[in-house]
Amino acid sequence: MRSLLSHLGKCNCRLVSLSIKHLELDRLVWKNIVRAQFIKNLGTFLKRMSKQLNYLNLKGARVTLEEGCELLNSLSCLTNKSFISELNIEDFFSLHLPVYSSTLFHHTVSKFHSLVILTFNYNCVSDELLDNLCKNSAHSLRTLNIKCHIHDPHGQVVWGMSWANLAKRAPKLNVNFYFERVMKHDHLARILLVEIPVRSISLRSCYFRDPDWMMRPTLTNILPAYWHVLQKLTLEVNNGNELLDDELLQLILSCRKLFFLKVWAFLSVTFVERLLHNRAERKCFLTTIKVRIYTSRRETSEEEQLLRTIYKKFKNLIDSELNYFVITYPLV
Repeated sequence: MRSLLSHLGKCNCRLVSLSIKHLELDRLVWKNIVRAQFIKNLGTFLKRMSKQLNYLNLKGARVTLEEGCELLNSLSCLTNKSFISELNIEDFFSLHLPVYSSTLFHHTVSKFHSLVILTFNYNCVSDELLDNLCKNSAHSLRTLNIKCHIHDPHGQVVWGMSWANLAKRAPKLNVNFYFERVMKHDHLARILLVEIPVRSISLRSCYFRDPDWMMRPTLTNILPAYWHVLQKLTLEVNNGNELLDDELLQLILSCRKLFFLKVWAFLSVTFVERLLHNRAERKCFLTTIKVRIYTSRRETSEEEQLLRTIYKKFKNLIDSELNYFVITYPLV
């Protein structure tokens, strides 16, 4: 890797995009000396390329807080400002780090002055981070992609006013949330504030089941707040303990800009028919429908026959207007 960075530095002085993903530098396979030298070499390379680099993806690096901030500071060390436009630091820091409380991280972020797209973890989100984005990148900021994993700290309090100020200063901002096994209503309610211009939400249980994961309050109390902005919804939930057909359908009908729906859940086959019926009557505006209907039985021939009948009934609509994929899936 050292020779590669050296070669890039010598032969391509106009490098504008760099992606080095899933380094996982917290794994034991990285010997301490090798790891430290690699981080040093990478920092030196980023420093040399900082003036022309527009895109940097270090997803999955898994570095310490100090190492991560040092690498990011390499992008601004020549002018004390970085004008990189797209930065991906999802899973950049090691697990369990409350990055949101770090003054070092806040100082590092304050040096970025032209961010357009920022991808990161929710354990980095704080009022200070949002204020820095508001002050330095509001004129350019378009997209925030935020991952929230159950093992990342996500209990911090972020004021709705901080989000409101950022949304006001960056009127073209879209926020995309990706939740992994963060399914409890009170946790989601603390994160998904009404002031956030949420474009996309993905809620994934990753096949895990927890009796405290009740999706109905989320579908009825939290997500409807985004009826005027939500465009994409992904739900992958092991909801064997509750029915969600009616609540999910009502949410879809209320979201006037929703065009993408992906659902893996215990649903009745009639949910698909009701959804297509409403789509045919222009009561919703979906263009993509991807549904995996979980069933607790291994034998699904009856459900599959019903799905074929539904497809025939709405064939013209599906073939002409929809990206449509619906199957049954035994989950036993």
